[in-house]
Amino acid sequence: MKRHLVLFSFLLFLLPAWAQVRITVQAPSDVVEGDRFRISYVVNTQDIENFKVDKFEGLVELYGPSQSRSSSVSIVNGRTTSSSTITFTYTVTTEKPGTFHVPAATVVSDGKAYKSDSPTINVLPGGSRSGGGSAGGGQGAQGGGQAHQNPADRMHVADVGDRITGKDIFIAVTASKKRVFEQEAVLLTYKLYTLVNISSLEGKMPELDGFHVQEINRQRQPELKMEHYNGKNYGTVVWSQYVVFPQQTGTLRIPEIKYEATVVQQNRSADPFDIFFGGGSMMQEVRKTVMAPAVTLQVDALPTPKPANFSGAVGRFSIASTLTPQELKANDATTLRLTVTGTGNMKLMKAPEVAWPKDFERYDPKTEDKTSVGATGSSGSVLYDFIAVPRHQGKFELPPVEFCYFDPDAREYKTVSTASYTIDVAKGKGGSSSSQAMSKEEVELLNSDIHYIKTGEPTYLTADSALFGSSRYWMTYGIALVAFGVLMFIFRRRAVANADLVGRRGRGASKVATKRLKTARKLMAENNATAFYEETMKALWGYVGDKLNIPVSELSKDNVREKLTARQLSDELIDQFLRALDDCEFARFAPGDPADTMDKIYASAEEVINKMETELKRK
Repeated sequence: MKRHLVLFSFLLFLLPAWAQVRITVQAPSDVVEGDRFRISYVVNTQDIENFKVDKFEGLVELYGPSQSRSSSVSIVNGRTTSSSTITFTYTVTTEKPGTFHVPAATVVSDGKAYKSDSPTINVLPGGSRSGGGSAGGGQGAQGGGQAHQNPADRMHVADVGDRITGKDIFIAVTASKKRVFEQEAVLLTYKLYTLVNISSLEGKMPELDGFHVQEINRQRQPELKMEHYNGKNYGTVVWSQYVVFPQQTGTLRIPEIKYEATVVQQNRSADPFDIFFGGGSMMQEVRKTVMAPAVTLQVDALPTPKPANFSGAVGRFSIASTLTPQELKANDATTLRLTVTGTGNMKLMKAPEVAWPKDFERYDPKTEDKTSVGATGSSGSVLYDFIAVPRHQGKFELPPVEFCYFDPDAREYKTVSTASYTIDVAKGKGGSSSSQAMSKEEVELLNSDIHYIKTGEPTYLTADSALFGSSRYWMTYGIALVAFGVLMFIFRRRAVANADLVGRRGRGASKVATKRLKTARKLMAENNATAFYEETMKALWGYVGDKLNIPVSELSKDNVREKLTARQLSDELIDQFLRALDDCEFARFAPGDPADTMDKIYASAEEVINKMETELKRK
């Protein structure tokens, strides 16, 4: 056992030496002139010496390097892994805008030198800021400031009631080309610029006449970046991108897109005590409509005359082919696979034409789309599988397959082609005769003649067996009319019931309160006291608000007592309901046994809601 422990410790000691030494640089990509931020060099081993950093060009070193170390050992499925790192951190600032390189760091480990990368930092001009001043400005040199890894922290949180203008938030639209050929791909980019904090943005391209539209799917959540524009530092993000293929010629217009943004504003007048007890919030969301401007494109027609074999493809393409098998027997199938690879309007092009020998039975091609949408249109490959069956033995020539497309950059039609194939067909089963014994006319007749004629006695349909005008027809018609009337009656009653919003709210009050009490019971079983009391309070307030049609803004104990008294409920029952509210509020902060208290509160709330429901139904 001791020998195994010694070997285990020895392997842990050697693991850092076996690992490849790496230096990772952590630094913000965008900062504002005058800000303090951190640059960290993380080395994946502590067995190093002679840590050095190149000269800071354009960046001012304030403090550093500070060092921190970390180590970890994990055993998963019997496999042991260990890691240790050492981090060197500098606090720096900037004096002027521009793009600067982070200095590279060099360390020596086991006699060998290793050097880090040197990423760039974009320093935006100071001037008008999007955020609330330089971060870390009140700290000492050793405080370090903030690294500004998240530009969203710079967004200004406006006060409730502040006017949000088109300069605070807007969307810019760019087109990769303004003049294109018909069917040529155009990339539309919708980029958000904002000075305020937004929590959501909704908008979508409408249906376009004269365009085929493909949206570029964004796999990751959009990341906010800083950009200096018109003297201000905006938070920017490419929100959506579309590839459009014009299907008509002339001047085509892509209309404006309406976006709805949710802007977060600060409610300075909110009462902190109300917020603490769940009655308000320091933040408030308001809706702001943002219009993305329209885009106009000039679309030219494709040059004429078009080649006879033009596939409709516009872009850049190549074609390859395989034939499997090339040697087969009569009545066996062979497959020609054509692979069209390139970039352009690949979802709109036609399949190539294959000139099979005349006595081959051919089938429609099977298509497999392996394309993805990118900035230049659809790119990737489209596979066409053509299946054909030779009916007679012999040697047959399959000529090259041509694919004609239009290259918008070269402004001309181009044709690419595959190789030709020789197909060797042997005699098949069933004594199939040689095609060499048949004339060309017989082969053509074979491909066009009737192959099968159905035999047997024909079946005739009499006039009496027709459905129209029969008793079955009128019975079905009558049942349909009755069913229509019944459905109209049911739907009309439901529409009247749905129109009574106050009545629906009151009728569903008990059901909603029971559902919330069930949730509270689960929270009580989990011993989650805070969530239990919140859910029980919601059940009590929600029930009386729905039952008496009291808006949330007007819910108070005095108002509830007045409404319940007007409904002629007993003072004892009203006092019991208000006492249940008081007990629930007090129990949230009172000492004692939480389990015993929650059980009493739950029983009291359930009892008083059931009593009130019974009494209100009698009234």
